[in-house]
Amino acid sequence: MKILGVAAKWLFILCVPVLLLSASIGWAVNSLWLYKYGFHKYNVGETLAESGLELTDSEVEQIYASLISYYNSDEEYIHLTVVKDGEPFVLFNQREVAHLKDVKGLFWLDYYLFLATLIYTLGYAGVSLLWRRKKYWHRLAWGMVGGSALTLILMMALGLGALLNIDQLFLQFHLISFSNELWQLDPTRDYLIMLVPQAFQYNVAVFFIVAAAGLAIILGGVGGGYLLLTRSGET
Repeated sequence: MKILGVAAKWLFILCVPVLLLSASIGWAVNSLWLYKYGFHKYNVGETLAESGLELTDSEVEQIYASLISYYNSDEEYIHLTVVKDGEPFVLFNQREVAHLKDVKGLFWLDYYLFLATLIYTLGYAGVSLLWRRKKYWHRLAWGMVGGSALTLILMMALGLGALLNIDQLFLQFHLISFSNELWQLDPTRDYLIMLVPQAFQYNVAVFFIVAAAGLAIILGGVGGGYLLLTRSGET
């Protein structure tokens, strides 16, 4: 029984980084304001106009909203049209459509990881709290601190890797995540990379690293605060 308790605690600690990172990624993916921020910061409208596609801010915002909707739908492929030179124009070519399908698969994997770790961590926390024994509450608090510390270490490692060579980190991520080369898009021709330029993707990565670290600080602070309060109460 003791071995099962220790294993459950360590599994909780290991689940925390996955939970926080997957939550941060899901948050970034579904944040329309983040896409709009990238649109303005990286002059996406000007890039599109130079390619011959002049769209208003609201039309580009609708494209981003359609991408978010596609990621959360059961549609296998995206079909998005805009008006170009007064005629309907299919925005993404076959290569981009196929790549977006792969990207959607990664996001759904993230959702599944989030759901699985959320169920386990909530279940572990619920059992620990309902047990009504102080040692189980302490064990939960230490698990929160340990999981948060592990998350911060991982986020610091990712952040350091990004600072040292973000291009190499970006390359390795794509080589590991995709079994094809569809992600290698042409920024002078492919509208997907114009809408979400590589520099903006870097910013999104920084966003979810910082978000995961922030959530870890909050969670670890709650656990650490409980431990400090109970320790001071005992003395």
